[in-house]
Amino acid sequence: MDSWEWNKIIGAVLGTLLFIMVIRIASDAIFEKPELAKPGYNVPGVVTTQVASTQPAAAAEEPLPDFGTVLPTADTAKGKDISGRCEQCHDLSKGGPNKIGPNLYGVVGRARATHPGFDYSSAMKAKGGNWTYDELFRFLKQPQAYIPGTKMTFAGLRSPQDRIDLIAYLRTLSDSPVAIPAPAKK
Repeated sequence: MDSWEWNKIIGAVLGTLLFIMVIRIASDAIFEKPELAKPGYNVPGVVTTQVASTQPAAAAEEPLPDFGTVLPTADTAKGKDISGRCEQCHDLSKGGPNKIGPNLYGVVGRARATHPGFDYSSAMKAKGGNWTYDELFRFLKQPQAYIPGTKMTFAGLRSPQDRIDLIAYLRTLSDSPVAIPAPAKK
């Protein structure tokens, strides 16, 4: 090939690249995409960092329900249905085996990370305390966010009523259920 052929080949390649650049610049100008104020979908359990002041402030922590008022009226049958999600990893029967997660019989009121024969994560052991109604309510919303480093990969229950119904059902799974607190005075 002579130099004229090479010049045509190089010219065709450069012309194609120039054409692609012009199309890209023109399409960006025509189809301008606005900057998102917030993500279109929040994935439960994923912690995002705020990039700039254009991000909205973090939402306030969800208020805790008055368990003295909501537990007596909770739907334990619905809680039992919701517990089906738990039973993929936990056994709920008295004296039942540990599965991927510990047995949950008698979990309400039990000290955290103390069920015999289960190897808890260091994060769960470090949290300490008991599984009170308040603690279960917060934990079941987003386990990974409430106790970062827990082995529990469950995304959580977003609905406060679902959590209340589940806690009411878990409360019944005990030889001596934890007492329901007195309703708060208004």
